[in-house]
Amino acid sequence: MSGSSRGKQPSLSQLRAFVAVAEYLHFRDAAAAIGMSQPALSGAVSALEDVLGVQLLERTTRKVLLSPAGERLAARARTVLDAVGALMEEADAARAPFTGVLRLGVIPTVAPYLLPAVLRLVHRAYPDLDLQVHEEQTSSLVDGLTTGRLDLLLLAVPLGVPGVTELPLFDEDFVLVTPEDHWLGGRQDIPREALRELPLLLLDEGHCLRDQALDICREAGRGDDTPVTTTAAGLSTLVQLVAGGLGVTLLPRTAVEVETGRGGLGTGYFADPAPARRIALAMRTGAARQGEFEELAAALRQALRPLPVRLAP
Repeated sequence: MSGSSRGKQPSLSQLRAFVAVAEYLHFRDAAAAIGMSQPALSGAVSALEDVLGVQLLERTTRKVLLSPAGERLAARARTVLDAVGALMEEADAARAPFTGVLRLGVIPTVAPYLLPAVLRLVHRAYPDLDLQVHEEQTSSLVDGLTTGRLDLLLLAVPLGVPGVTELPLFDEDFVLVTPEDHWLGGRQDIPREALRELPLLLLDEGHCLRDQALDICREAGRGDDTPVTTTAAGLSTLVQLVAGGLGVTLLPRTAVEVETGRGGLGTGYFADPAPARRIALAMRTGAARQGEFEELAAALRQALRPLPVRLAP
């Protein structure tokens, strides 16, 4: 037998023939199992021995045995064929939309209020999609998207990040949440100027909702010298502080029903045009799954129809 040829590599058909013989220890049975003629099978195994420079089989008139080297290399050959099979399955999944893993990042001021609708949609319309949800603040999500750790984001926009494309879903108004006996509770026409002097409670640094609320206050003429009490890491805590009489806060409209259901609170609505935020999906520009994500955004807009929001066209 000649030594291994430099640069020559075994073919998949050679590996497949060898693994079949190693399993059946019989040329005829092995050939039938993989749909190959017996001479072709024998020739493929001989060619593999030539490429590897190793005797894999001990042939006798009665039976076929694996050589010691053949025992070791049979396991390696199976691993290679399994890996190729997995590669083909992954390629099939890549060609089929809405299959495989989708890593979705969501901001905390959206997750509790929109995820039920998102999960229902995925369960109903895309049952083969493996949706993995990551709740993080905006800066962490954008970093995850740009580095490839995440595939798609659900968050407030605009982001203004190069290389990121936004697929708008809806706009939603902000609502003023007050203690239940507050003079603005129940009003439908609150002027933005009312925010100038109110004791305002906001989320901690890093939440985009805090920045949006501060922008609204500045637009209303609230000076930077008017203190803002920052005391909460989440909207549920924020609302409980309001119920306890410590101040008022701004909630996005989608959060109002969930967060104010415990009582002790009033809600007031701003005169048109009310301060609002836009929620969108965000993806890497030119993403391989761009068509899939655009279809998901369209389906999600329909799924969110029952919410008190203005859907994007």
